[in-house]
Amino acid sequence: RRWWPWPSTTRRCSPNSKPLSFSSMNAALLGLSHPHSGALLTALENLREVRRVFLWDADPRAAEKNPGLPRSRKAAPPTGDLDTALAGGDFAIVAVRHDEAAALERRVLAAGKHLLAEKPVGLTAAEILPLQRAAAQAGLVAAVLYPRRAHPCAVAMRRHAAETGPLLSLEARFLATQVRFRAPRSWLFRRREAGGGILLWLGCHYLDLLQHVSGDEITGVAARLATRSGERIEVEDTAALTLEFRSGALGTFHAGYALAHSGTGYLNAAGYDAYLALNGRAGRVVWPGVAPRLQLELPSARRTQTFRLRETTSYAGAAGETFVRQFLAAVRGRGTPPATLADAVRTARLIEAAATSARTGRFVRLAGS
Repeated sequence: RRWWPWPSTTRRCSPNSKPLSFSSMNAALLGLSHPHSGALLTALENLREVRRVFLWDADPRAAEKNPGLPRSRKAAPPTGDLDTALAGGDFAIVAVRHDEAAALERRVLAAGKHLLAEKPVGLTAAEILPLQRAAAQAGLVAAVLYPRRAHPCAVAMRRHAAETGPLLSLEARFLATQVRFRAPRSWLFRRREAGGGILLWLGCHYLDLLQHVSGDEITGVAARLATRSGERIEVEDTAALTLEFRSGALGTFHAGYALAHSGTGYLNAAGYDAYLALNGRAGRVVWPGVAPRLQLELPSARRTQTFRLRETTSYAGAAGETFVRQFLAAVRGRGTPPATLADAVRTARLIEAAATSARTGRFVRLAGS
């Protein structure tokens, strides 16, 4: 693997600096062995808004050990010196093991850098809250990577939500390839390092989307969690949740590593099965799979709405690029971040409540709801 050098000019910002106004920025990618590190580097390579990428990992050989890490014309040689990487970047993307994330994100904010954090940001809501406050006090943009928010189907669902009338129920499902195809000895399946299983790693996206596209908030949960893969893992691989929303609507969410014939790996487009629906008194909106297609049953329209997505190798595809662009626009002071650390806290509290419900067999109302 070859890392191309790049001119050493950088632009830096302090915690109290004004929003960046130049057309392109430097990024620091912190973490080179995360399952998404390669796709994130590809996204930074593809985005013209990013001029140069500084790479860091605590393991000096992480880049060599990760065969999925691509070549990049923008990337400086990887370093194990965090201060050097942070000095070069105007913002940082943090993609590391979950139990290491919060401490690293504190370093990013302390250095006066804007933060884009891989979910779940921290092991618990209690780890994420101080980061949210620190970013606010420093005037920094801090966001969590929920790229499905930028998918055109999610954008359209949010736009059509009011047309469904008062919500009756909400439904979501997210299934992925089985644990045996996902390196079961990985840290992702060890509780101390990962913090949780399918809900924390993948289910979080749809738990967030249920609330984001509906404009409603989950206030309580009853959950059952199970480990059914047959592999020696320490976290749940199957989850079934019954949800109560602030409006009074009820919802369901099913998540699991369940697909036996959909291939292997963490960036496998065929390895997912999903469903999202808003059912209201006046109609419904359904996203019936991972394809860019909506079913509209509304007073104003009864049709299938199909979207064209530009093909790209970036993390989360074209929606991922849109998400990062929205984050960079917020850094420049041109809009708000597409998903904030407050959203990460909300999801973390929900997952913690689901774990409590599964352990106690009781319906759990979320704190502060």
